[in-house]
Amino acid sequence: MKPDPRRSPRIPFVASAEITDVLTETRFRARTTDICQHGCYVDMLNPLALGAAVKVRIVGDVGTFGATAGVVYCHLHLGMGLVFQEIEPAYQLTLQKWLDGSGTV
Repeated sequence: MKPDPRRSPRIPFVASAEITDVLTETRFRARTTDICQHGCYVDMLNPLALGAAVKVRIVGDVGTFGATAGVVYCHLHLGMGLVFQEIEPAYQLTLQKWLDGSGTV
């Protein structure tokens, strides 16, 4: 079994997400399945290519999160892994609440 290369552990987290391809400005509806301090996984039938730059917006019952991100891996017809690149301070607080379990979806 290979060691997990992630910088921080992911937690299960299901929420609505909107992914915007920065290059084409095309928007896609998706949903998260897990999240961590540095990224998330989103379910999408047609994931974007490895290295694509995106904006991600995640909407939960107790807050909204947004960041620029990059596609670090993709599974054809299933989804893709995103690494967060720029997170505004207000969104960082929401993310931390979700990770701490003090805010639920």
